[in-house]
Amino acid sequence: MNTKNKEQLNLFQKFTQFCVSLMQKYLPDPFIFCIILTFIVFIAAIFFTKQSPLEILKYWAGGFWSLLSFSMQMALVLVLGHTMANSPIFKKFLSNLASKLTTPRQAIVIVTLVSIVANLISWGFGLVIGALFAKEIARKLKNIDYRLLIASAYSGFIVWHGGLSGSIPLQLASAGESLAKQTAGAITKSIPTSLTLFSPMNIFIIISIAIVLPFLNRAMYPSENNVVTIDPKLLIDPIIEEKNQNNMTPAKKLENSKLISILLGSMGVVYIIYYFITHGFDLNLNIVNFIFLFLGIILHGTPRKFINAIYEATKCSAGIILQFPFYAGIMGIMVGKNLEGISLAAQMSHAFVSISTVRTFPLFSFLSAGIVNFFVPSGGGQWAVQAPIMMPAGLALGVDSAKTAMAIAWGDAWTNMIQPFWALPALGIAGLGAKDIMGYCLVVTIVCGFIISCGFFLF
Repeated sequence: MNTKNKEQLNLFQKFTQFCVSLMQKYLPDPFIFCIILTFIVFIAAIFFTKQSPLEILKYWAGGFWSLLSFSMQMALVLVLGHTMANSPIFKKFLSNLASKLTTPRQAIVIVTLVSIVANLISWGFGLVIGALFAKEIARKLKNIDYRLLIASAYSGFIVWHGGLSGSIPLQLASAGESLAKQTAGAITKSIPTSLTLFSPMNIFIIISIAIVLPFLNRAMYPSENNVVTIDPKLLIDPIIEEKNQNNMTPAKKLENSKLISILLGSMGVVYIIYYFITHGFDLNLNIVNFIFLFLGIILHGTPRKFINAIYEATKCSAGIILQFPFYAGIMGIMVGKNLEGISLAAQMSHAFVSISTVRTFPLFSFLSAGIVNFFVPSGGGQWAVQAPIMMPAGLALGVDSAKTAMAIAWGDAWTNMIQPFWALPALGIAGLGAKDIMGYCLVVTIVCGFIISCGFFLF
């Protein structure tokens, strides 16, 4: 490496360390971050929508429990994924895979690639698998920076909305007549995935990120003095002693019966096969959790081992249980309309529409979606908020509807990197706080934001 390249690398590492130090110092616990967002949105709604504090308070409380179903799904993604991965067979597989890695920088590249591929298949699967693989690497590989390792495992999540489980493109392809209502009449018939997920623009963005992101994460690897490791002993899961079958009561024998797990697991596997035959490769959250659940039952061997693993995994889900209702409350404020039918989310979107041209509209749609995502961190929720505004506006300007929709989708995925909401499953598995990884994720946000913007300009 010549002197100029070394200077550039040192400059980049200094910038990375600045971002890491910034987040370490100023980013509070994800729950406090959520409360600060609540205060900001509450005050902004009073100022911009001219509603009384009591009216906004009612929208806040009214939305508070609107994500209960989704909260349970996300908690199960974490708990069941963690449980399945802690089964002896799966742990051996991850252990063998991790053992093949010989250097920290190599591990950063591989865990990033695994995360990207997993998130392209299913974001629920990707969130868990990346973090579990990273944790196994940390057990095997000495002197690896644990913070960057987990950040790399999470960074692949940025591609989820351009992948096979992207909620907006899948909704466009399957919603049919209801799209007219969702988009204020801008779309009257389904848009196939060939124009969204498999469009040249989306493929360009995904391939570009898949090439750049692993090496970006590798380039962020800190100098030897700044490496933060974790004691592998802290990552060892508790060993639960098996009881002697001969001294068990009939009830204990049932709890430790392999036959029960095989029969129950077989029922689940039969349905999973039937599901894929009849629905194709439709990996929504429910079927992902169903797969995790019944594979976990089979792989743990007995009901008692599975129950113990569930108890252990549940400890990681506290952040999801606590924070999701507050984000639902924020969403309630964002979409709460005044007497003129105007909401805070609508005003934010209109502000970007007002300065757009046919050339810049997709980019501004992407940027506005990235901002709205801080307050409505749900793909489906974001579509409900922005589609009635952005889709008709794009149509009026002559922008292709598929491109406008993908701009909203990528904006939603983009700022997930610096929104602790989605990092909670990975952080729960890793045993880290948001501030430990968000400095690295900030760099990912900047670089990938540039790549995604180029995609909208080039196509």
